[in-house]
Amino acid sequence: MKRLSDIGTIKTILSKHGFTFSKALGQNFLVNPSVCPRMAEASGAGQGTGVLEIGPGIGVLTSELCQLADKVVAVELDKRLLPVLDETLGAYDNVKIVNDDVLKLDLNRLLAQEFPGMQVVVCANLPYYITSPVIMKLLEDRLPVAAITVMVQKEAAQRICAPVGSRESGAVTVSVNYYAEPELLFGVSAGSFMPAPKVDSAVIRLNVRRQPPVQCDEKAFFRAVKAAFSQRRKVIANSLSAGLGMDKAAIAALLERAGVPANARAEQLSLEDFAAIAEELTEGKA
Repeated sequence: MKRLSDIGTIKTILSKHGFTFSKALGQNFLVNPSVCPRMAEASGAGQGTGVLEIGPGIGVLTSELCQLADKVVAVELDKRLLPVLDETLGAYDNVKIVNDDVLKLDLNRLLAQEFPGMQVVVCANLPYYITSPVIMKLLEDRLPVAAITVMVQKEAAQRICAPVGSRESGAVTVSVNYYAEPELLFGVSAGSFMPAPKVDSAVIRLNVRRQPPVQCDEKAFFRAVKAAFSQRRKVIANSLSAGLGMDKAAIAALLERAGVPANARAEQLSLEDFAAIAEELTEGKA
């Protein structure tokens, strides 16, 4: 098996196939030999498990997952990497590469076809520019997966894993916590990649909830979250008024009924606070 974390090996393989890195696709390949085994192990991949990987690159993480899981399906957008992956993953008979855009795929259908009767986890080194869209698609599609383990920009990891109601929290914090319990696993330095990005990364795991921690109208909940954080420097009464297109008097009354202080800021609110606001929005058909 080729040493896929060896820079010389990687350069030789990529040169052989005439591959050049695409900035537009945010391509940074892992070359730190200790990261991928650790990440694969943390993902929950094991006997009887199927793994959905997103953006396999040249297959460094993929090869580790193949050694642990019964089957790995990797979705790769860049067709130029297909012959590269054919070479680097040729030793494994439990991997399938799907050349497609993960944001456009029917992932529930894909998992049903590829992993019948199996426990499924997601594991991926996500390009920075699509981190939030991919994570939210994985959660919003309500895939039958136990956990989502991804490497993202360090700042994004800290935001996602911040406690809801803390100064560091944002709309993505609240949204992710509605669907999963996030945890920050470990950091990864910029020097672990080729080419090296300008920022460090971190690996996080989202343990998918069976049920949301609060019960309310889901559409109203996310409307409230989006509006609240659209102008996060303003107090909640003003940001909701602007974001929902409602006059301040109506918002003040709504917040009073919900038991939420009108002078609080979005990052101070709990999941229960947003659920209470959503219930009032639903009741008032706003």
